[in-house]
Amino acid sequence: MISRIIMVLVLSLAAVTVTRTAWAGQDFSKPVAAIVSKGEAAVKAYAAKDGIGTADKISSLYFDVFEGSGMEAALGMRDANLKAGLESMFSRVIGLASRGAPPKELRAAWTDLRKRLEETARSQSQQEAGSGFMAAFIQSFLILVREGFEAILVITALITYLRRSGEGNKVRVIYHGVGWALAASLMTAYLLTLVIDASGTSREGLEGVTMLIASMVLFYVSYWLISKRQADRWQSYVRGRIDRALSGGKLFTLGSAAFLAVYREGAETVLFYQALYAGTKEQTVPIVIGFLAAMVALAFLYWLLRTASFKLPMGVFFSATAVFLYFLAVTFAGAGVLELQGARWVSVTPLDWMPQVTWLGLFPTVESVAAQLLLFVPLMAAALWWLRKRRGPAISETENARTR
Repeated sequence: MISRIIMVLVLSLAAVTVTRTAWAGQDFSKPVAAIVSKGEAAVKAYAAKDGIGTADKISSLYFDVFEGSGMEAALGMRDANLKAGLESMFSRVIGLASRGAPPKELRAAWTDLRKRLEETARSQSQQEAGSGFMAAFIQSFLILVREGFEAILVITALITYLRRSGEGNKVRVIYHGVGWALAASLMTAYLLTLVIDASGTSREGLEGVTMLIASMVLFYVSYWLISKRQADRWQSYVRGRIDRALSGGKLFTLGSAAFLAVYREGAETVLFYQALYAGTKEQTVPIVIGFLAAMVALAFLYWLLRTASFKLPMGVFFSATAVFLYFLAVTFAGAGVLELQGARWVSVTPLDWMPQVTWLGLFPTVESVAAQLLLFVPLMAAALWWLRKRRGPAISETENARTR
């Protein structure tokens, strides 16, 4: 089992390395130059009493140039953390301008953003770009593997949970959630590209709402699983609770978790492939082959993870799955608020003293941190309850019978 886990980690590290190489060499100098030139003028003319006007100008640069030029999509395919970091810095400048911050404070935030954009353009142009059949194949392969890996982890955990609980016949609920998510992803991508302006606030807002809903569902499922971990000390008690849970509305919750795990990545994956095809129309064959190879790789990863999870002790499985889902819930909460801030559906109140940790979804704004704290406080309360419960006497057989 350890060797298989090591293999997964090695594959993940290799994917990150190859992704950085495959997407190197794209020329971002023109969009960055446009953002810097117009942004500099907007910040120079900034007046606190007319901060909304400056915020609108920076917001337009984000949607019309950073996103509209394809730079955001390209960075998202290459380095999601870099993209999220730039989004956060744009939001910070927009937020400061919107609330009429002192010019010196706005200038400092803009300078940070400008430097990061220039560094991004410079580092890209200094690297050698891949080209031809192999580059298109690698790009196509890694888009699906990277976007699908996280969803595979969630789906594997949910399916393993049902099967280890003796409810393998109900696994179809998870598969139904996945199927509906794939259909919804295709429809959403279609709407974003043909019906709605995908380079406007609609896409950011949709991503933000989806992330927040996914965060709530995954948080609930993680708490549910950790409660089963505690009850695993009394096997007969567990069986009764699981039977009751599965006969109620929990199956719908599991199906919803599977749906959201896939849907959250699905529409974005379709848009990534559209961007890739638009930039390399002469390389259709390697794009298709890369997509098919990625599907095979994800199927192999699913089998690998399912086999490993079946060999874990029941208590370890419940605990590890609960921690993973809770981590995703916290990350989605912070990232979801960031997307809503990018769409200007949520205000931006910067926290200058706080670091930015993109892989944790931690962005230095009051709103983003507050969303994550809403999940952290119940966790602490549940942890205290669990510790008190653990120190108490075991549930007696009479109590078990009465509970059933």
